[in-house]
Amino acid sequence: MSDKRRFASRRDFLKCAAAGVMGTYGMPYLVASSALGAGAPSNRINIGCIGTGNMGFTDLQGLMHQDDTQIVAVCDVNRGSYGYKTAEQFRGREPARKLVDDYYGEKKRSGVYKGTDAYNDFRVLLARDDIDAVSVTTPDHWHAIPTIMAARAGKHIYCQKPLSLTIAEGRAMVEAVRRYGVTLQTGSQHRSKERMRFACELVRNGRIGRVKRVLTSLGRHGLRFDLDTWDPTPVPDGFDYDLWLGPAPLAPHHEHRCFYTFRFLQDYSGGETTNTGAHKFDIVQWGLGTERTGPVEIEDLGSEFPKSGLFDTVSRIHFRARYANGVELICTPGGIGGAARFEGTEGWVHMDWNSFNTYPESLVNTVIGPNEIHLYKSSDHKRDFLDCIKSGRDPIAPVEVGHRSASICHLANIAMRLKRKIQWDPDEEHFINDEQANRLLSKSIRSPWRL
Repeated sequence: MSDKRRFASRRDFLKCAAAGVMGTYGMPYLVASSALGAGAPSNRINIGCIGTGNMGFTDLQGLMHQDDTQIVAVCDVNRGSYGYKTAEQFRGREPARKLVDDYYGEKKRSGVYKGTDAYNDFRVLLARDDIDAVSVTTPDHWHAIPTIMAARAGKHIYCQKPLSLTIAEGRAMVEAVRRYGVTLQTGSQHRSKERMRFACELVRNGRIGRVKRVLTSLGRHGLRFDLDTWDPTPVPDGFDYDLWLGPAPLAPHHEHRCFYTFRFLQDYSGGETTNTGAHKFDIVQWGLGTERTGPVEIEDLGSEFPKSGLFDTVSRIHFRARYANGVELICTPGGIGGAARFEGTEGWVHMDWNSFNTYPESLVNTVIGPNEIHLYKSSDHKRDFLDCIKSGRDPIAPVEVGHRSASICHLANIAMRLKRKIQWDPDEEHFINDEQANRLLSKSIRSPWRL
């Protein structure tokens, strides 16, 4: 049988297998041809971008500027408006469509390109069989459902951090990605910084002795304001607010419920714990070598939540987590800048986003030997994602790792919400003899949506 016939046979088989799985409202799932890996006829990766807001533009551009990609569709519930993280940002599906068309237009002799489609509903985008991969850069409560549906459709996924809204959603995402054999890269891009990798290699190779504890800190939140009093506001023209809410409970519209500040409401996110914390705890897990497990005990140390107003996520983050080997992760409301400080019996390593410091200072000149632990090396997070689509190997931040890093955030939020110490079984992913805590592992999903 020729290579072409073998490819066609496998493609048809997967399409038939997927055709029986129907999504919400009966949308069919179709398998894209290049989901079959490096053996596909064309190595160009057609991408659809779901979510074109603040970070959505960044992810779109990072994928668009690769030589072997083509952005063929964008999707957002907002047609286009100002008012994302900064007042000057004009974001939404139409600004994204124009950005892509202008970029490809510059490459054409005519200077005109009108080939990018724009959708309000991500299910329409996922139903296209010419799309190989998607980026999911939506509010956290909209990570799980598009990711699971994309996996069922045979599409590879670049999903922003934190991977999930809840631990239960994260586990469902892991199972879907592995069941359907697609590649998922979590948007924990600090792993693709050389200094972070090298610092973690120092820790993993015992250069600071036996690790005793890891210190990190999280501030209030990036915008430094609260909305103590508020009234509902009209839904802007061109904004599908009901679809924005999606699986979350019905709630009156307010501009600060959406866009960047969604992350400070528990229905949609986990506050600064899951925002900056998802990056920091991911590096902690990498350095400790616990990226596919987690702590066994989490304790609130005096956190605080708003007593009124629109925002309801934790405003003063303070907790301790303990691993089975006795290592402690302590997160304070302030004082430890950068990502984390690993303290051992013979020294320490302090990681910053742009540098790192050590004690003794000579550790910065350490050479990791050929027979020592060498961590996954990536210099470009999105390039690594694309290369792994073609090779079939796991990327630097695969779905299980993204799930476990997000789980640290969720566990901390649960302990701080309950104001006590809780015991966690990282293998079974449930709290030990604590039904109150176990009820917080998931959130109800508004009909007709489902995982």
